[in-house]
Amino acid sequence: MSSDLRQPAASVRERAYAPYSKFKVGAAIRGASGAIYTGCNVENAAYPEGTCAEAGAIAAMVAAGETALIEAYVIAGSAVPVPPCGGCRQKLAEFGKGDVPVTLATTAGTEQHTTLAELLPGAFDAAFLEG
Repeated sequence: MSSDLRQPAASVRERAYAPYSKFKVGAAIRGASGAIYTGCNVENAAYPEGTCAEAGAIAAMVAAGETALIEAYVIAGSAVPVPPCGGCRQKLAEFGKGDVPVTLATTAGTEQHTTLAELLPGAFDAAFLEG
């Protein structure tokens, strides 16, 4: 299934705004409806104010009215596949179950397949907020 997420993720990666790090990342997620949402990293001169690709794709999904993802694909121009940062792992876990497949890829074509639970074991979720 992830093969049809590669092109949207790769295309949006090209539009990433990364003038400082030059490290462009693209992400594509599939909502429960089957729709595909994309996001790219957007840097800021005030480094902590940037936005990750995964967060952008999630925001696009939520803006479209969906709140569940069933697959994710992340691509970067690196030598090896790059996993989402800790914050994005938590963001993905907010909208996807542990068995959601996640493909980590390079622009050269290398892919690594994992799941949300493997990326973030012991994820914090709404159950912890219940008294």
